[in-house]
Parts: sequence; structure tokens; C-alpha cells
Amino acid sequence: MTNETWGLVREELIKRVGRNNYVTWIEPLKFSDLKQGVARFEVPTSFFGDWVSRNFSDHIRAQLNTAGAQVERIEFSVANRVAAPDGPRSETRPAPARAKPAARSADQDDVPGAPLDARFTFDSFVVGKPNELAHAAARRVAEGGPVSFNPLFLYGGVGLGKTHLMHAIAHELQTRQPHLRVLYLSAEQFMYRFVQALRERQIMDFKELFRSVDVLMVDDVQFIAGKDSTQEEFFHTFNALVDQNKQIVISADRAPGEIKDLEDRIKSRLQCGLVVDLHPTDYELRLGILQQKVELYRSQYRGLVLADGVLEFLAHRITTNVRVLEGALTRLFAFASLVGREITLELAQDCLADILRASDRKLTIEEIQRKVAEHYNIRLSDMIGPKRNRTIARPRQVAMYLAKQLTPRSLPEIGRRFGGRDHTTIMHGVRKIEELMATDSQLNDDLQMLRRQLQG
Repeated sequence: MTNETWGLVREELIKRVGRNNYVTWIEPLKFSDLKQGVARFEVPTSFFGDWVSRNFSDHIRAQLNTAGAQVERIEFSVANRVAAPDGPRSETRPAPARAKPAARSADQDDVPGAPLDARFTFDSFVVGKPNELAHAAARRVAEGGPVSFNPLFLYGGVGLGKTHLMHAIAHELQTRQPHLRVLYLSAEQFMYRFVQALRERQIMDFKELFRSVDVLMVDDVQFIAGKDSTQEEFFHTFNALVDQNKQIVISADRAPGEIKDLEDRIKSRLQCGLVVDLHPTDYELRLGILQQKVELYRSQYRGLVLADGVLEFLAHRITTNVRVLEGALTRLFAFASLVGREITLELAQDCLADILRASDRKLTIEEIQRKVAEHYNIRLSDMIGPKRNRTIARPRQVAMYLAKQLTPRSLPEIGRRFGGRDHTTIMHGVRKIEELMATDSQLNDDLQMLRRQLQG
């Protein structure tokens, strides 16, 4: 295989992985040789090679074989920092002198970040009441100017749009201000990179890299909880960036104060900015997401007829998260296309029987706690905490009652979700609400409203 062949393959890879992924992860690869079915490439760092191997090697191998290269395996090795001895190939090696830091982007030399998904932009994000504040805050950060809140902390359950918004911020910043060093990665990748730096005795390089970015975005920060050394470094990185007025965006599956084994000083830092909850989707938002997805599919599945009521049916029945909802629609369109049938309500019920069964309302205790806390305007941490004043104790008992009524969980299980309380405490709370229901009309109204919201 020649460098010319690799050049043609790279052009095809742009279409396969998207321009952002290509520029970040494929373009820096330097073809070395192809022997006995093994294609070898030089990469800037071992982390870079590991990431490309895990995420893009299958794409690369497939395109090489399409080009007639007959590749069975791909290997990556860290590029030699000095000129290569064999003249013609020395031009493909990195020069001994590094570029000035200001001229590098965080996505090039010594890259620790993750690739951005080209689909996750603000244009493709459907806004509704459950996520409008998070969307507005993300938009504000994406404008690139100084903001009054730092960090922006987004939290919510699986498939509610946290990662989508973070990718959208990064895309928008790259478009508006391409000179900015924007670094997006998961907390797991931050930890992996930190451990690697410790092992290779490159901790100062690690510190310099992470503290020289303009915008740091860390996804799923709950994964550093309990990792003492990683938390220590994250804390110092956080402080260094805030002191330089650099923007930080964080996401997690729960609020900072609710992340177990996260150091108090980190919780405090994360809470000093804007903390935004992405609420579970409501019917209107789910329907809007489906309608947008259908518009994207119309060109791909030309000629398919979508009967009235199908989207409304899916929006009502599939309430778990957006990923499941979109996956169901994708399967439905693909199935109808393969069998050549109109997409009717009957077809949807047959094709998606397993998803519909799994999506039959399975409320979690956490959902109930969150909804009740929101209704009574108290903090979720207070509901599961030790406070016993009436303004907190009564909503807590309401949540206990609804958890007993609307979930199959046992009293001991419910007790564990309420800060490790004994099952007798849960039993007392349930009985108290049952007694009050006989005389308190406002409580009855609250319970009916909460039931509708939780079950609808």
C-alpha cells in the first residue's frame, strides 16, 4: 500500500466518521508500512493510539480492504520524536522541535479528549419544558463570551440530553471561535489519562495540558467519586481554570450533593455555578422528538406511508428515555421498508412488542422523590437527609406513600432509598398519609396531581 492509497482512504473516512472526528483522530495518523496483512501507523501518543484502536480501527481496516490493501490487523506505535534514519520516511515523522503551545489546539498533540458526535448539535436538540433551562444555559456558554456562572453543571437520568448539549456547546464554540482550546472528555478518560501520566512520570505535562485549555467539559463526573488521587487532581485543575476565568461544563446523573463518595470540597465547587436538572421527558417533548426524527427519515425511506396516530402512540407508551424512543422509531422505519408495508398502529405494536413491554411504566423511587421534591419546592438532598421539620417531613412521607403504591419495591428497599431508613419508618410514613387523606383535601389534590405526572 502506498501513501497515495492511504490518501484516498482518508478521503472516504471523512464521510464515514464525520469531519470533526476525522480532523481530531484520523488526520494525525501517519502511515508507516503494510506487511503480512498488518498495517502500521504512527500516532502522537500511546493514549491517542489506544483511542483510535478502540473507536476507529474497524472503519480504517474496512476502507483499506475496500481499496484493495488486504489488511487483517492494524497496529499503532508512538511516533519517534527524532528524525528517522531512512531518509524518505523521515519526512513523515514529527519534527524534533514542538510547535508553540499557542499554535496547537487541544485536539492535536497529546490529545486526551473524546471525539464529538456530528449529530449532536443545537439544531438537532428538541426543546421542551423539561429541558428548556438546560438548553438556554448551554446556548449561553456556547456564545463564548464571559458568563455569570462557572461551572455549568447539567444533571439528569440516562437519555435526557446531557451529552447532546455538551457536544452541541463544543461544536458551536469551534464554529464561532475556532482559536479556542475546547476539550471534551468523560470523567473516565480524565482518570485514565491521569493514571497514565503518573505511570509514565509525565504528570507535569498532564497538568500543563489540562490547565491550558479555554473550555473544559467533563461528562459523567460521578465516575471519579471514590477515586481519591483523581479527585485531588480534578479539584486542582478545576481551581486553576476558574482562577483564569476559563469556562467549565460538567455533567452527571445526579446533583453534586447527591453523588456518593465525592469529596465535600468538590461538591461545594460544583455547586458554586449554575446547577441545572434535565427533567424526564413529557408527552409533548417526546412527540416533538419523534416528529423531528421522521423529517430526517423521509428522504432515506421514500415512499413509506406513516399512518395517523402512530407517533402519538409511541410518545405515550415509550417513556423511559429518548434513546429508546429514537431506537424504536428507527427499527419501525427499517422494518416497514424491508417488508414493504405501511407504518400502521398494528405494525408498530407487532414490530416493537419487546420495547413496549419493557417500557410499560416502571417508576423508580428516585423519579418519585425528584417529582415530589419539585412539587413541594424542597431540595432532593433534604428529602433523603436527616431533617425532620414539617416542611420536609410531610413531602418525604408523601414520597414514601407513592413509592409503596406505585413501585413493586419492598419496605426495606424503599427505606434504603430514603437515606437508609428502617422499614418501620416507611410504614409509619405510609400510614400517616393514609390517615391524612381522609380529612385533608389539599393533600388529596397533591397526590392525584403527582400520580398523573408520574404515570403519564
